[in-house]
Amino acid sequence: MMEIKPHRVLYSSAKLFLQFKHTVGTCRRGSKLFSPLTLAASLQTSAFVRKARFSQFHQYSHCASQSKRNLSTKLPISRPGQILTCKAAVAWKAGEPLKIERVQVAPPQANEVRIKIAYTSLCRTDLVFWQAKGQTPIFPRIFGHEAAGVVESVGGGVTDLKPGDHVLPVFTGECGECRHCKSEESNMCDLLRINTDRGVMLSDGKSRFSIGGEPIYHFLGTSSFSQYTVAHVGSVAKINPAAPLNKVCILSCGVSTGMGAALNVAKPKKGSTVAVFGLGGVGLAAAEGARIAGASRIIGIDFNPGKYEKAKEFGVTEYINPRDHRKPVQQVIAEMTDGGVDYSIECTGNINAMIQAFEACHDGWGVAVLVGVPSSDAVFSTNPVNFLSEKTLKGTFFGNYKPRTDLPGLVDKYMNKEINLDKFITDEIPLSEINKAFDYMLEKKGLRCIINMED
Repeated sequence: MMEIKPHRVLYSSAKLFLQFKHTVGTCRRGSKLFSPLTLAASLQTSAFVRKARFSQFHQYSHCASQSKRNLSTKLPISRPGQILTCKAAVAWKAGEPLKIERVQVAPPQANEVRIKIAYTSLCRTDLVFWQAKGQTPIFPRIFGHEAAGVVESVGGGVTDLKPGDHVLPVFTGECGECRHCKSEESNMCDLLRINTDRGVMLSDGKSRFSIGGEPIYHFLGTSSFSQYTVAHVGSVAKINPAAPLNKVCILSCGVSTGMGAALNVAKPKKGSTVAVFGLGGVGLAAAEGARIAGASRIIGIDFNPGKYEKAKEFGVTEYINPRDHRKPVQQVIAEMTDGGVDYSIECTGNINAMIQAFEACHDGWGVAVLVGVPSSDAVFSTNPVNFLSEKTLKGTFFGNYKPRTDLPGLVDKYMNKEINLDKFITDEIPLSEINKAFDYMLEKKGLRCIINMED
């Protein structure tokens, strides 16, 4: 056998290491790759092994392309237990455009996970609290709560998630121990219930984000407008790793809320009539849920007639613009449906729409479900006879889905083509253009705008 000279091995190893350093370690699990040192030695030992050089180089190249497809090459290298620096869209003041900043993200503490966000989406709740008109102004802050990503590292006590798991961070949670979590009827976790005014982590009251040592506040425990974020383990749902993250990310808020309001709360029967108030993303998800349930008529109510054409894709069969009628819209609906709809779902948060949705239900069996979130001091009134005539009024939070228990199943339904998420997505932009998503929403253009955090 040919003698291998150490200095040649080291020289070759160095060259190969420099050539492939960006791909080593990013290959999919199970790939059998030579290290640079082994390659260098092999190339000088026998003709047989030299023939393997092209094959091994091809494997390196394959892993490099696989790495790009898995969105792992541009984000910072994982450093479990250490502070990471990454890009984030920071809101410094209410209503001002977000700025892309370099932020430091601290490692997860007990019962926390640090997540590499792959894709996120803008939800109206982000916009409302960014505007801070009537809400507590907490700034600087990192918004975002509809997202999907991959676990980068976990803190102490985390046993059911590990680095590499594909997940959906959620604005609410499921601790699994409180009365609500143990109840089959509720998803209102005592520990992790939504709190829009909390800008820090539960465990120590501190933020995991900072710039130059100064804290940047969290939003809804998710803050997905950062390439890396830290969340409580109870607010993270593990999902099928084969699911496309740029699609299923929208399940972590709006789509699940609307669809669940129909399927889990209203529960329309096959052949029933359903009215949906508000044809935004949540309203269309409610219509989709009614369509899946088998409703024969789905009446969409919205002030924007331009939404009707798109709404047809989600099962809406008829459209009402309240401005086109002198009568109250609930009376218009009653005349269209011989006394009222079987089910109505309100998705605007407008007090008048809530009253209309309830009063538009048929007496004896009609069910109205309130989904939209009104202002904290809002109050509405209706004649008590509406209740005495056996109409039912319900409310819902996150479509009555338990995040960790139920979201994986919704993802599987998408993978099995039982639900269609693609039609909700109308735009996709890079992180650097995130302010366009706010513009689209303010201008009422499109439904969901996906933000690629790879940038």
